[in-house]
Amino acid sequence: MIYPITNIALIAAALGSSLIAGIFFAFSAFIMQAFASLPADQGIAAMQSINTTILRSPFMVVFLLTVALSVFIAVIAIVYWRGGVSILMIAGAALYIVTTFLSTIVFNVPLNDALDKVDGRTAEAAQLWTTYLSDWTRWNHLRTAASLLAACAFVRALF
Repeated sequence: MIYPITNIALIAAALGSSLIAGIFFAFSAFIMQAFASLPADQGIAAMQSINTTILRSPFMVVFLLTVALSVFIAVIAIVYWRGGVSILMIAGAALYIVTTFLSTIVFNVPLNDALDKVDGRTAEAAQLWTTYLSDWTRWNHLRTAASLLAACAFVRALF
């Protein structure tokens, strides 16, 4: 009975990781570049709006549900050890939990919080914006790759 449940969890985690990777990819590939081309106050306002909106969006459901699925998958992989399959399951879960979720909490969220506190029309805000764009995007590249690799590991574990 555990295998159908595990397969459903792996499929859902692969889909969730893929969706999150796609969103992160969009930010890395063109959204942050578009914001960087705006005057600092406009770019800051746009990112502040996204940071507020995303918390009430379906993104959060998928993001957090994939964390829960990853924890479930890691536990199942350990309890019902199946060699290489279990290693793939744990790798996918670790990539998503540690690199996607925890790096978001430790790096991107504090950057967002700092940005949310500034008035975009000040000289200090313009300097913060320059640093923010570089640092936030660097961490986002990592989250993008980790989410995609997690999805690959989950899919591979199915086969």
